[in-house]
Amino acid sequence: MGRLLAKWLAQARFIVGALALVFIVAAATPALAQQPSSVNPTASSVKEDQLFTEMNRISGRCTLPDQKACTIEQPAGRSWREFHQQVLPWVGAIAILGMLALLVVFFVVPLYYMGKLSLNSGVLGSFEFSWHWANYHDALQLYDTQFIRSFIYAGFATVFALLLAYPLAYTIAFKAGRWRNLMLFAVIAPFFTTYLIRTLAWETILSDQSPVVSVLQFIGIVPNDGHVLATGPAVIAGLTYNFLPFMVLPIYASLGRLDVRLIEAARDLYSSAFQAFLRVTLPLSAPGIVAGTLLTFIPASGDYVNAQFLGSAGNQMIGNVIQSLYLKQSDYPSAAALSFVLMALILIVVLIYIKFAGTEALMGEEAA
Repeated sequence: MGRLLAKWLAQARFIVGALALVFIVAAATPALAQQPSSVNPTASSVKEDQLFTEMNRISGRCTLPDQKACTIEQPAGRSWREFHQQVLPWVGAIAILGMLALLVVFFVVPLYYMGKLSLNSGVLGSFEFSWHWANYHDALQLYDTQFIRSFIYAGFATVFALLLAYPLAYTIAFKAGRWRNLMLFAVIAPFFTTYLIRTLAWETILSDQSPVVSVLQFIGIVPNDGHVLATGPAVIAGLTYNFLPFMVLPIYASLGRLDVRLIEAARDLYSSAFQAFLRVTLPLSAPGIVAGTLLTFIPASGDYVNAQFLGSAGNQMIGNVIQSLYLKQSDYPSAAALSFVLMALILIVVLIYIKFAGTEALMGEEAA
């Protein structure tokens, strides 16, 4: 097994090295092709054309005695730039087709089967497709409380994540200096631990015997006989922590592309630091805020792990209902209908948000 693993690693290193060499050559060749030459290009081209013409005549490829009528055959490797211009578009097209194929196989096809399943009726083992639209009516009527609770929890988590992420991203972008990479690593370090383990860690942090709860009781935020675990705020805290990096990184990317000279120009025009932030920094970082908000709100709406471990039966979100219908009750049609309703509601909320935020902020046109 060790020898086989070593062989695979050696092959992987060889492939990576070969790909790196190809990319280096591909990147360097156009620049080399654009470098000026000290030889007169016109004279050199005429001599080469005469040479190729004479070679073609000797080899019998040109049958006409007139020299100008001969077809000049250029060598295949004469211009790498033309080769790149002809081949690279095909490579890009193949890559796009590959991504579309993956999208169809892993998204469109499962979505089709789930939509078909949501219109089935019957029990496990005897499901049949019967256009049973009542599954959607029941989904909205029976679980409206879980839908509302999910969006409330996700909304609070998104707001708290934004309030925490923006100062952190601003500090990393403008104040961190040589500590920038270390702080960025600290932001993404939780991803080295699985989502479930991080949530279970919060279950320990928010337990009644933890120092955090003792401090909250001491300062009067939590009553002496109260508890934090198995409450709505605990679920919101878990969602905020788990999805905080998805808010920090887009905002940092927008702030990192910001031209500092614009802020300096605002200060030169007698704007205070706060006014320069409101009128320059904040509008130009809007694409990161919009992207981070979407990346946080959408997965938080369908999350069920935090409510399962940090909440109680009264804090269940719609993701917990779908998980229970699929894995415990085996009611696949109702679970599929709930999934489609959740997807549609999230899409409506996102479209409304983009309508108010503006497509310019989403596409980054304000920072252009």
